[in-house]
Amino acid sequence: MLSFNQLLWLFCSLAFILLSQCTYAKYLKSSCNTCKQIADNFSKGLDRTKKQNFGGGNTAWEERALSKYETSEIRLVEILENLCDSSSFDCNHMVEEHEDHFETWWFKRQNKHPDLYKWFCVDTIKVCCSTGTFGPDCNACVAGSERPCHGNGVCDGDGTRGGNGRCNCDHGYKGEFCLDCMDGYFNEIRNDTFSLCTGLVSLEQGMHLNHLSHSIPYTTECHTSCKTCTGLTNEDCEKCKTGWGEDDEGTCLDVNECLNDPTLCKEDQYCLNTDGSFSCKGCDELCSGCTGAGPDKCQSCAPGYQDTEGTCTDVNECEQTDAVCTAENQECLNNKGSYICICASRYKEQEGVCVKIPEPEENEAEIVKRPEEHEDL
Repeated sequence: MLSFNQLLWLFCSLAFILLSQCTYAKYLKSSCNTCKQIADNFSKGLDRTKKQNFGGGNTAWEERALSKYETSEIRLVEILENLCDSSSFDCNHMVEEHEDHFETWWFKRQNKHPDLYKWFCVDTIKVCCSTGTFGPDCNACVAGSERPCHGNGVCDGDGTRGGNGRCNCDHGYKGEFCLDCMDGYFNEIRNDTFSLCTGLVSLEQGMHLNHLSHSIPYTTECHTSCKTCTGLTNEDCEKCKTGWGEDDEGTCLDVNECLNDPTLCKEDQYCLNTDGSFSCKGCDELCSGCTGAGPDKCQSCAPGYQDTEGTCTDVNECEQTDAVCTAENQECLNNKGSYICICASRYKEQEGVCVKIPEPEENEAEIVKRPEEHEDL
């Protein structure tokens, strides 16, 4: 039995190994991408300098005496100086580290090996692989290097020295070889090397089928009710999706969950059936429980509302026979679902009661009266 410290050491070791492998895989991919960019920029440099010469006064003499500009070291140096941006450390480091290889290819190999990318990146410094191959030894991807993943996916590590060669299938496909269809799709055509599951036929697939000449929409998706199927309608389902059920004839039909289980939603909600599912919606504020949207679907009316010919409407408490605002000098003001008592016109609330607001004449009389009161004192 391993001790805790031994288990911890083992766990840390495995984590370090996995992290190292992930880091190394990223490094391999990055190195290949850098090399591809260098080779591409070299080709652009060749095009850019194609019509140039030494630039002296006597070009013909210079080319006889110094060799032709087309294959000269001066042209090579000019191309190398423009391969990388000044800020790209990886690019500049790779060019500087392998400058002698560029010179070898330029003077001795380019006639026999005109593809600089393959000669430099794949065969010489070995940071890339040919298309359709992967890994340290450039092994063929799943289903072969000519058509990896049978054209329905991407080979992990394709064209690099990293990856595991497994297929990452395109949408609509699944399986080790990307020949099987994912749930919701079916095989329109299927053999040992070809499978059509997606909703778009590509140019390559169209030529293979021999009845299409360019990409066009080609619907092969199952009916929305099908989990798996053999055709386009809900009668062609092999298995229904959740929320759908088979009738006696094997057709997938929507299950009305709201009828099967009325308690799916809360008391202040109603159940709304949808294709393959349901949702809970809030009742109208006038309702106390409901069967649908709106004040005409209430099971009963909320306090302050009444049933008027099947629809809940506001009760106007202020118009009832018995007064609801009974304090002196109060008025009733109706609002939605309730009412409030306010002081009548020319009255204001003071310490919980409605008192009369003094008239302007009364205020003036009070002001005149006060000096006489002071004289009596």
